[in-house]
Amino acid sequence: MNITLRQLKVFERVARRLSFTRAAEELFLTQPAVSMQIKQFEEAVGLPLFERLGKKIYLTRAGEELYQLSRNIARQLDEAEQIIEELKGTESGRLNVAVASTVHYFAIRMLGEFCRRHPKVRVSFKVTNRKGLLQSLEDNEADLLLMGQPPESQELIAESFLINPLVIIAPAGHPLSGQKSLPLKALAGETFIMREIGSGTRNSVERFLADRGIHLTVSMEMNTNGAIKQGVEEGLGLGIVSLHTLERELDSGGVVVLDVESFPILRQWFMVHRAGKRLSTIATEFAEFVRQEAPHFVRNDIIEAALGHPLSDLKLPERGKP
Repeated sequence: MNITLRQLKVFERVARRLSFTRAAEELFLTQPAVSMQIKQFEEAVGLPLFERLGKKIYLTRAGEELYQLSRNIARQLDEAEQIIEELKGTESGRLNVAVASTVHYFAIRMLGEFCRRHPKVRVSFKVTNRKGLLQSLEDNEADLLLMGQPPESQELIAESFLINPLVIIAPAGHPLSGQKSLPLKALAGETFIMREIGSGTRNSVERFLADRGIHLTVSMEMNTNGAIKQGVEEGLGLGIVSLHTLERELDSGGVVVLDVESFPILRQWFMVHRAGKRLSTIATEFAEFVRQEAPHFVRNDIIEAALGHPLSDLKLPERGKP
Protein backbone atom coordinates (compact mmCIF):
# COMPACT_ATOMS: atom_id res chain seq x y z
CA MET A 1 0.00 0.00 0.00
CA ASN A 2 1.74 3.16 -1.24
CA ILE A 3 0.45 6.06 0.86
CA THR A 4 2.01 9.27 2.11
CA LEU A 5 2.04 10.82 5.58
CA ARG A 6 0.21 13.82 4.14
CA GLN A 7 -2.61 11.61 2.88
CA LEU A 8 -2.76 9.86 6.25
CA LYS A 9 -2.92 13.20 8.08
CA VAL A 10 -5.71 14.51 5.86
CA PHE A 11 -7.66 11.25 6.18
CA GLU A 12 -7.33 11.29 9.99
CA ARG A 13 -8.71 14.83 10.20
CA VAL A 14 -11.64 14.17 7.83
CA ALA A 15 -12.45 10.96 9.70
CA ARG A 16 -12.27 12.75 13.04
CA ARG A 17 -14.57 15.60 11.98
CA LEU A 18 -16.66 13.67 9.43
CA SER A 19 -16.51 16.81 7.36
CA PHE A 20 -14.35 17.76 4.38
CA THR A 21 -15.07 21.44 5.05
CA ARG A 22 -13.98 21.43 8.71
CA ALA A 23 -10.91 19.33 7.92
CA ALA A 24 -9.90 21.81 5.21
CA GLU A 25 -10.30 24.74 7.61
CA GLU A 26 -8.26 23.10 10.36
CA LEU A 27 -5.49 22.00 7.99
CA PHE A 28 -5.44 25.35 6.16
CA LEU A 29 -6.18 23.64 2.84
CA THR A 30 -8.83 24.14 0.20
CA GLN A 31 -11.70 21.68 0.13
CA PRO A 32 -10.74 20.44 -3.38
CA ALA A 33 -7.22 19.74 -2.09
CA VAL A 34 -8.64 17.68 0.78
CA SER A 35 -10.95 15.80 -1.59
CA MET A 36 -8.01 15.01 -3.89
CA GLN A 37 -5.91 13.67 -1.00
CA ILE A 38 -8.78 11.42 0.13
CA LYS A 39 -9.37 10.18 -3.41
CA GLN A 40 -5.70 9.27 -3.80
CA PHE A 41 -5.69 7.64 -0.37
CA GLU A 42 -8.73 5.48 -1.23
CA GLU A 43 -7.13 4.49 -4.54
CA ALA A 44 -3.96 3.42 -2.72
CA VAL A 45 -5.97 1.43 -0.15
CA GLY A 46 -8.21 -0.11 -2.80
CA LEU A 47 -11.40 0.28 -0.74
CA PRO A 48 -13.89 3.09 -0.13
CA LEU A 49 -13.28 4.75 3.24
CA PHE A 50 -16.30 7.05 3.35
CA GLU A 51 -19.91 6.76 2.29
CA ARG A 52 -22.28 9.65 1.74
CA LEU A 53 -25.88 9.69 2.91
CA GLY A 54 -27.52 12.96 1.98
CA LYS A 55 -25.23 15.79 3.05
CA LYS A 56 -23.41 13.74 5.70
CA ILE A 57 -20.45 11.40 5.37
CA TYR A 58 -19.79 8.28 7.41
CA LEU A 59 -16.83 5.93 7.76
CA THR A 60 -17.05 2.54 6.11
CA ARG A 61 -15.80 -0.51 7.99
CA ALA A 62 -12.42 -0.12 6.30
CA GLY A 63 -12.47 3.59 7.16
CA GLU A 64 -13.12 2.88 10.84
CA GLU A 65 -10.21 0.45 11.03
CA LEU A 66 -7.83 2.85 9.29
CA TYR A 67 -9.02 5.76 11.44
CA GLN A 68 -7.97 3.99 14.64
CA LEU A 69 -4.58 3.19 13.11
CA SER A 70 -4.16 6.73 11.79
CA ARG A 71 -4.88 8.19 15.24
CA ASN A 72 -2.16 6.04 16.77
CA ILE A 73 0.28 7.00 14.03
CA ALA A 74 -0.56 10.70 14.45
CA ARG A 75 0.08 10.49 18.19
CA GLN A 76 3.40 8.73 17.61
CA LEU A 77 4.46 11.38 15.10
CA ASP A 78 3.52 14.12 17.59
CA GLU A 79 5.53 12.36 20.29
CA ALA A 80 8.51 12.06 17.94
CA GLU A 81 8.33 15.77 17.19
CA GLN A 82 8.01 16.49 20.90
CA ILE A 83 11.14 14.47 21.68
CA ILE A 84 13.08 16.43 19.06
CA GLU A 85 11.81 19.71 20.52
CA GLU A 86 12.85 18.58 24.01
CA LEU A 87 16.37 17.96 22.78
CA LYS A 88 16.43 21.60 21.65
CA GLY A 89 15.61 22.74 25.19
CA THR A 90 13.25 25.49 26.32
CA GLU A 91 14.71 28.17 24.08
CA SER A 92 12.74 26.78 21.15
CA GLY A 93 9.96 24.31 20.55
CA ARG A 94 6.22 24.25 20.05
CA LEU A 95 3.52 25.02 22.62
CA ASN A 96 -0.18 24.28 22.07
CA VAL A 97 -2.50 25.98 24.54
CA ALA A 98 -6.30 26.06 24.51
CA VAL A 99 -8.24 28.32 26.87
CA ALA A 100 -11.85 28.96 27.78
CA SER A 101 -13.26 32.13 26.23
CA THR A 102 -13.52 33.64 29.73
CA VAL A 103 -9.87 32.90 30.54
CA HIS A 104 -8.45 34.63 27.47
CA TYR A 105 -9.03 38.08 29.02
CA PHE A 106 -5.93 37.59 31.16
CA ALA A 107 -4.37 34.52 29.50
CA ILE A 108 -3.32 36.49 26.42
CA ARG A 109 -1.27 38.85 28.62
CA MET A 110 0.23 35.89 30.43
CA LEU A 111 1.15 34.17 27.18
CA GLY A 112 2.60 37.40 25.82
CA GLU A 113 5.03 37.64 28.71
CA PHE A 114 5.95 33.98 28.39
CA CYS A 115 6.74 34.50 24.71
CA ARG A 116 8.88 37.53 25.51
CA ARG A 117 10.92 35.31 27.81
CA HIS A 118 11.05 32.52 25.20
CA PRO A 119 11.10 34.36 21.85
CA LYS A 120 11.94 31.27 19.76
CA VAL A 121 8.95 29.24 20.92
CA ARG A 122 6.20 28.65 18.34
CA VAL A 123 2.78 28.96 19.97
CA SER A 124 -0.67 27.77 18.96
CA PHE A 125 -3.26 29.59 21.08
CA LYS A 126 -6.89 28.51 20.76
CA VAL A 127 -9.81 30.29 22.43
CA THR A 128 -13.04 28.31 22.56
CA ASN A 129 -16.05 27.41 24.71
CA ARG A 130 -16.36 24.46 27.07
CA LYS A 131 -17.55 22.15 24.30
CA GLY A 132 -14.50 23.02 22.21
CA LEU A 133 -12.17 22.44 25.16
CA LEU A 134 -13.64 19.02 25.84
CA GLN A 135 -13.17 18.19 22.16
CA SER A 136 -9.53 19.27 22.41
CA LEU A 137 -9.09 16.90 25.34
CA GLU A 138 -10.75 14.07 23.43
CA ASP A 139 -8.57 14.68 20.38
CA ASN A 140 -5.40 15.26 22.44
CA GLU A 141 -4.76 18.44 20.44
CA ALA A 142 -3.46 20.77 23.16
CA ASP A 143 -0.55 20.43 25.57
CA LEU A 144 -2.38 22.35 28.27
CA LEU A 145 -5.88 23.73 28.77
CA LEU A 146 -6.85 26.65 30.98
CA MET A 147 -10.50 26.32 31.93
CA GLY A 148 -13.10 26.30 34.68
CA GLN A 149 -14.34 23.15 36.38
CA PRO A 150 -12.86 20.18 34.46
CA PRO A 151 -15.05 17.16 33.71
CA GLU A 152 -14.91 14.27 36.15
CA SER A 153 -15.62 11.63 33.51
CA GLN A 154 -12.19 11.75 31.87
CA GLU A 155 -8.77 10.73 33.16
CA LEU A 156 -7.23 14.15 33.63
CA ILE A 157 -4.59 15.96 35.64
CA ALA A 158 -6.18 19.19 36.86
CA GLU A 159 -4.53 21.82 39.04
CA SER A 160 -6.16 25.02 40.23
CA PHE A 161 -4.09 28.15 39.74
CA LEU A 162 -6.34 31.17 40.31
CA ILE A 163 -9.59 32.15 41.95
CA ASN A 164 -12.50 32.98 39.60
CA PRO A 165 -15.20 35.16 41.23
CA LEU A 166 -18.57 35.15 39.41
CA VAL A 167 -20.55 38.34 39.95
CA ILE A 168 -23.89 39.83 38.96
CA ILE A 169 -23.63 42.88 36.72
CA ALA A 170 -26.18 45.53 35.85
CA PRO A 171 -26.17 48.60 33.60
CA ALA A 172 -25.04 51.82 35.22
CA GLY A 173 -28.04 53.52 36.82
CA HIS A 174 -30.00 50.31 37.40
CA PRO A 175 -32.41 50.57 40.40
CA LEU A 176 -30.46 47.89 42.30
CA SER A 177 -27.14 49.65 41.71
CA GLY A 178 -25.58 50.99 44.88
CA GLN A 179 -27.79 49.02 47.24
CA LYS A 180 -25.95 47.02 49.88
CA SER A 181 -26.40 43.35 50.79
CA LEU A 182 -29.28 42.66 48.44
CA PRO A 183 -31.11 39.42 49.29
CA LEU A 184 -31.32 36.80 46.56
CA LYS A 185 -35.10 37.27 46.44
CA ALA A 186 -34.47 40.79 45.12
CA LEU A 187 -33.52 39.15 41.83
CA ALA A 188 -36.93 37.51 41.41
CA GLY A 189 -38.33 40.24 39.19
CA GLU A 190 -35.21 40.62 37.05
CA THR A 191 -34.43 39.00 33.70
CA PHE A 192 -30.98 37.64 32.95
CA ILE A 193 -28.73 37.28 29.93
CA MET A 194 -26.87 33.99 30.32
CA ARG A 195 -24.31 31.87 28.55
CA GLU A 196 -25.51 28.94 26.47
CA ILE A 197 -26.65 25.74 28.17
CA GLY A 198 -23.61 23.58 28.88
CA SER A 199 -21.16 26.44 29.45
CA GLY A 200 -19.02 26.23 32.58
CA THR A 201 -20.27 29.56 33.96
CA ARG A 202 -23.92 28.67 33.50
CA ASN A 203 -23.47 25.22 35.03
CA SER A 204 -21.83 26.75 38.11
CA VAL A 205 -24.48 29.44 38.52
CA GLU A 206 -27.44 27.09 38.10
CA ARG A 207 -26.06 24.57 40.61
CA PHE A 208 -25.25 27.31 43.10
CA LEU A 209 -28.69 28.93 42.93
CA ALA A 210 -30.63 25.65 42.80
CA ASP A 211 -29.05 24.71 46.13
CA ARG A 212 -30.58 27.90 47.52
CA GLY A 213 -33.99 27.42 45.95
CA ILE A 214 -33.56 30.29 43.48
CA HIS A 215 -34.65 30.15 39.84
CA LEU A 216 -33.58 32.90 37.47
CA THR A 217 -35.63 34.16 34.53
CA VAL A 218 -33.40 33.87 31.48
CA SER A 219 -34.55 36.16 28.69
CA MET A 220 -31.58 35.66 26.36
CA GLU A 221 -28.76 33.20 25.79
CA MET A 222 -25.46 34.36 24.29
CA ASN A 223 -22.36 32.34 23.49
CA THR A 224 -19.73 34.91 24.48
CA ASN A 225 -19.07 36.99 27.56
CA GLY A 226 -18.54 40.01 25.35
CA ALA A 227 -22.08 39.74 24.01
CA ILE A 228 -23.49 39.37 27.52
CA LYS A 229 -21.67 42.46 28.73
CA GLN A 230 -22.83 44.50 25.76
CA GLY A 231 -26.40 43.30 26.30
CA VAL A 232 -26.24 44.35 29.94
CA GLU A 233 -24.87 47.77 29.00
CA GLU A 234 -27.81 48.18 26.61
CA GLY A 235 -30.28 47.41 29.39
CA LEU A 236 -31.43 44.02 28.08
CA GLY A 237 -31.08 42.36 31.48
CA LEU A 238 -28.67 41.48 34.25
CA GLY A 239 -25.71 39.17 33.67
CA ILE A 240 -23.52 36.80 35.65
CA VAL A 241 -19.92 36.73 34.47
CA SER A 242 -16.40 36.26 35.74
CA LEU A 243 -15.02 39.37 37.38
CA HIS A 244 -11.85 38.82 35.35
CA THR A 245 -13.73 39.74 32.16
CA LEU A 246 -14.87 43.16 33.36
CA GLU A 247 -11.78 45.36 33.40
CA ARG A 248 -12.75 47.64 30.51
CA GLU A 249 -16.44 47.88 31.42
CA LEU A 250 -15.71 48.74 35.05
CA ASP A 251 -13.07 51.27 33.99
CA SER A 252 -15.52 52.96 31.63
CA GLY A 253 -18.45 52.77 34.05
CA GLY A 254 -20.64 50.91 31.56
CA VAL A 255 -21.67 48.27 34.07
CA VAL A 256 -21.70 47.91 37.85
CA VAL A 257 -21.29 44.89 40.09
CA LEU A 258 -24.30 44.33 42.34
CA ASP A 259 -23.80 43.62 46.05
CA VAL A 260 -25.93 40.47 46.34
CA GLU A 261 -26.18 37.94 49.16
CA SER A 262 -23.98 34.84 48.59
CA PHE A 263 -22.10 36.54 45.75
CA PRO A 264 -19.51 36.40 44.36
CA ILE A 265 -19.68 32.70 43.59
CA LEU A 266 -16.12 31.53 44.13
CA ARG A 267 -14.88 29.17 41.47
CA GLN A 268 -11.37 28.40 40.30
CA TRP A 269 -9.40 28.33 37.08
CA PHE A 270 -7.71 25.02 36.34
CA MET A 271 -4.72 23.99 34.28
CA VAL A 272 -5.59 20.65 32.68
CA HIS A 273 -4.05 17.93 30.57
CA ARG A 274 -4.79 14.29 29.93
CA ALA A 275 -3.42 11.79 32.43
CA GLY A 276 -0.43 10.01 30.95
CA LYS A 277 0.29 12.77 28.45
CA ARG A 278 3.98 13.44 28.10
CA LEU A 279 4.52 17.18 28.42
CA SER A 280 7.35 18.65 26.43
CA THR A 281 10.06 20.69 28.11
CA ILE A 282 8.48 23.93 26.94
CA ALA A 283 4.99 22.85 28.07
CA THR A 284 6.41 21.96 31.49
CA GLU A 285 8.08 25.36 31.60
CA PHE A 286 4.80 27.08 30.73
CA ALA A 287 2.92 25.11 33.39
CA GLU A 288 5.37 26.30 36.03
CA PHE A 289 5.07 29.85 34.69
CA VAL A 290 1.28 29.69 35.13
CA ARG A 291 1.64 28.39 38.70
CA GLN A 292 4.00 31.18 39.71
CA GLU A 293 2.90 34.14 37.62
CA ALA A 294 -0.84 33.92 36.89
CA PRO A 295 -1.94 36.22 39.77
CA HIS A 296 0.23 39.01 38.33
CA PHE A 297 -1.83 39.19 35.13
CA VAL A 298 -5.22 40.06 36.62
CA ARG A 299 -6.18 43.53 37.78
CA ASN A 300 -6.70 42.98 41.49
CA ASP A 301 -7.21 46.72 42.03
CA ILE A 302 -10.28 46.68 39.78
CA ILE A 303 -11.55 43.45 41.31
CA GLU A 304 -11.22 44.75 44.86
CA ALA A 305 -12.84 48.08 43.96
CA ALA A 306 -15.80 46.24 42.43
CA LEU A 307 -16.17 43.94 45.43
CA GLY A 308 -15.73 46.75 47.93
CA HIS A 309 -13.18 44.80 49.99
CA PRO A 310 -9.77 43.12 49.62
CA LEU A 311 -9.52 39.73 47.95
CA SER A 312 -7.97 38.44 51.17
CA ASP A 313 -11.44 38.75 52.76
CA LEU A 314 -12.76 36.00 50.50
CA LYS A 315 -12.61 32.41 51.63
CA LEU A 316 -10.78 30.79 48.76
CA PRO A 317 -11.37 27.16 47.81
CA GLU A 318 -8.59 24.79 48.81
CA ARG A 319 -5.83 24.79 46.20
CA GLY A 320 -6.02 21.93 43.76
CA LYS A 321 -9.64 21.02 44.46
CA PRO A 322 -12.84 22.05 42.62
